[in-house]
Parts: sequence; C-alpha cells; structure tokens
Amino acid sequence: RKHGLLSYTRRVMPVTIGVLALQGDFAEHVATFKKCHTEVVCKEIRKTEQLAGLDGLVIPGGESTVILKLLKEFEMFDAVRTFGTSGMPFFGTCAGCILMSRSIDVDAAMAQSIDPNQRTLDLADYSVTRNAYGAQVHSFECDLQGDKAIFGDTPCRAVMIRAPMITRAGEGTETLLAHTHEDKGTTPVLLRQGNVLACTFHPEITGDARIHEYFARMASAHALPYTLPK
Repeated sequence: RKHGLLSYTRRVMPVTIGVLALQGDFAEHVATFKKCHTEVVCKEIRKTEQLAGLDGLVIPGGESTVILKLLKEFEMFDAVRTFGTSGMPFFGTCAGCILMSRSIDVDAAMAQSIDPNQRTLDLADYSVTRNAYGAQVHSFECDLQGDKAIFGDTPCRAVMIRAPMITRAGEGTETLLAHTHEDKGTTPVLLRQGNVLACTFHPEITGDARIHEYFARMASAHALPYTLPK
C-alpha cells in the first residue's frame, strides 16, 4: 500500500501493458511504467496483431488528429476500439483522452481550425474541448489533491500542455482528480468509467508513477489477457 494506492489481486504477475506507438510521447509512458511497484511488461504497439495477450492499452499524449489519421492508415482504428469496448483496461492521456471521448465540443470559432466532425473511439461517456486553455504559451502546471486512499498524502503534479478539458462527465463516471481554473471553473482531469481511465494532462513526464500504478492495478485486476476476435 505504498502511496496509499488501492490493492488488487490478480491471477499472475506481471501484467502486460501496450502503449500505442504511432505518434506522441509513448517512450515516456514506457519509462514511467518501469517505475511502478506492480511488475509491468511494456510493449510498443504498432500493429493490430500486437494487441493479443495485452492486459491493458495506453494511448499517449501527442496530436489527436495525427494519431487518428495513423490509426486509420494502419487499419487499426476498429481493432483498438474493439479492445476498449470488450472491457479491457484502457488509459489515455491528453490526446488519448480526446480520442477515447464520446464527443468533441467545437464552437464556430474553433471549427475554422479543428474538424467539427473528428471521429472518436467513443469508449466512455464524457465530452471534451481541445486546447481548452489556449495555445502552447498558455500551458501550465498545478498540484492536485485526490483521494488519499488512492494517491496518498502528496499532491499529484499535473502538466497541462495544450490540454483538453472534460466539459461533460456522464452517468457512471468517477472523477479521481479535478482542477479549478480561474476562468474555466472546476472540471475533471482524471476520470474513470469502468475499464477506461482518461487523463487530460501528462503524468508520464513528471517522474511520478502513481497514476500509472493505478492503471497497472486496473490491468492486474482484469480477468484474462486480450484475445483477438476471430
């Protein structure tokens, strides 16, 4: 119970977690999982067949439109979505959070630079706004205090780089961390719904592995590794 993280039991150790490695900071996720107390075998995922045998999957931060484009070009979009809809543990940070959402809010001004019909994986019942806090120059860091039973006494450092904002959290979602912005109000920044863990910031670049540990234990608690549909 280091850091006060919830304990789970599983059939065997270690867990095998895949990190989608088409674009973005996938290497930072792999490095962070190596710091977890739960024993994790990390694999970089670039082909559909590599999803077999995984206990969980991560979509890293990056450019959501580029990752979406590459998922389609590599003919992985449907396979990745099926991985999530089948109930397998699924974690997304920043761009990954955008792609896992049910919908993306785009106003008239944003529609000039952002596709208002950008497709998502629709893995959990929440909506997001892209680049909610402004351009790169408006990126910021903040400390977040969550449930001590999960995160312990030390605040989590959140790095918001052109971060999305969760504008709607549907029924059945659980807010694990929230942030209060002077202009935007209080919104979830780490949200869970069943097998899906969505994070608007970049825990993979702070050196703090607690959120990755939480996901590793979600994966550890899952019954069986993934089998590709026939």
